[in-house]
Amino acid sequence: MKKFMGDDFLLQTKTAEKLYDAVKNLPIIDWHCHLDPCKIAEDKAFTSLTELWLAGDHYKWRVMRACGVEEEFITGGADDFEKFEKWAGVIENCIGNPLYHWTHLELQRVFDCDIPLSAKTAEKVWRHCNKVLDKGLKVSDILKKFKVELICTSDNPADSLENHRNIKDSDLKTAVKPTFRPTDLLNIESPSWAEYISTLSELTAIDITDYESLKEAAFRRADIFATYGCTMADHALDPPVYQSEDDKILDITIKKALSEEALTYEEICGFKTEMQVDLAKKYSELGWTMQLHMGAARGVNTTMTALLGKDCGYDCISGGDYSGALLRFLDRLEVTASLPRTILFNLNPKDNDLLTTIAASFNGHEEKAKVQLGAGWWFNDHRDGMKAQLKSFANNGVLSTFAGMLTDSRSFLSFTRHEYFRRILCNLIGKWVENGEYPADFEKLEEIVKDICYNNAKEYFTT
Repeated sequence: MKKFMGDDFLLQTKTAEKLYDAVKNLPIIDWHCHLDPCKIAEDKAFTSLTELWLAGDHYKWRVMRACGVEEEFITGGADDFEKFEKWAGVIENCIGNPLYHWTHLELQRVFDCDIPLSAKTAEKVWRHCNKVLDKGLKVSDILKKFKVELICTSDNPADSLENHRNIKDSDLKTAVKPTFRPTDLLNIESPSWAEYISTLSELTAIDITDYESLKEAAFRRADIFATYGCTMADHALDPPVYQSEDDKILDITIKKALSEEALTYEEICGFKTEMQVDLAKKYSELGWTMQLHMGAARGVNTTMTALLGKDCGYDCISGGDYSGALLRFLDRLEVTASLPRTILFNLNPKDNDLLTTIAASFNGHEEKAKVQLGAGWWFNDHRDGMKAQLKSFANNGVLSTFAGMLTDSRSFLSFTRHEYFRRILCNLIGKWVENGEYPADFEKLEEIVKDICYNNAKEYFTT
């Protein structure tokens, strides 16, 4: 029997162990996350394990609810140790869930704590970890420990970017860049859209009354983001839509939305299509990468979403076929030579092959893997999901061009997910080699795993 989460954790062959040795100490480029730039700017020191570990982590909240934990101990007013104690009692039951592995990787790597967490050990683990925190563990300490070279946060076009300004002026060794995430701009059907546009208008000093003025304001913010080192945009397409409209109809749609009049489905789709196309053309001009996240159904429990707000654990995988809309969107950009570098993320695992083959249809000689399948995301962010994504990429593309892992997290402890991914990747490739499916050319094999774990991301997202 192997030691619990020992040095050979998830590595089932000697080849896998040798490949992992080649990548385990590589720096981390976390090119998509939801870390709070304010906490990075102030180099926050955390007061308790609960504040650092449980606050804002809807992955943990979901399994606590599944075990019948009252909301008081999840997002409510219970004290920090009570919340942690409840979490400890839940995690010992999460056999097979990636949270079990992530939890113990975080305990081991950040707190040098090898104690399996359970209801019985909760107090002992709490005391051990809080001793580390009492010494003043800061954000910068965590980033240094994990060799984080780059963080790309997710930022609203209407954000002042003050925190990013403060980070640039600090002596932080990790580079931190904003990512342009225009969800609120695109969601014209939202009851708060008119208020949002008013904020954008004030920020840009542009009187937004029609499509052209709105586009000008959005482009101006993109240019400002670029001055802060932004090289990416991120679109949540729930779902992708495509319905072309002319400017006259778009102007009518925007006037109605600004007056808070109800819009038809056709008006909503027409606006989203044209704005997404124009934004993508802007990204191409700026040399940015565009991320497209697809397949999520968000806030499906309306009662709890109304009570707690969005991003609190009430989201799931959606079904349906969105390939037609996505193909028309990408092709419209391609025929005008304005398709930016694009990463396609799917939340429904059934779409791995769909997106891998779509991506391959829009690649060319100008650069390798210009369009590609993104890492296993959210509900695919586990061992089986990562393996399925890697196999699909290999089956229908060129795996060695993959831009690699990201945390997609709000927790500063989640950088261990890069280790988790690297172990899974090396184990998968190691098995192929030991099965005689690829030669034991370790010079080439190490080049491949290093590219996937670091070099490709550095090339894609830091230039």
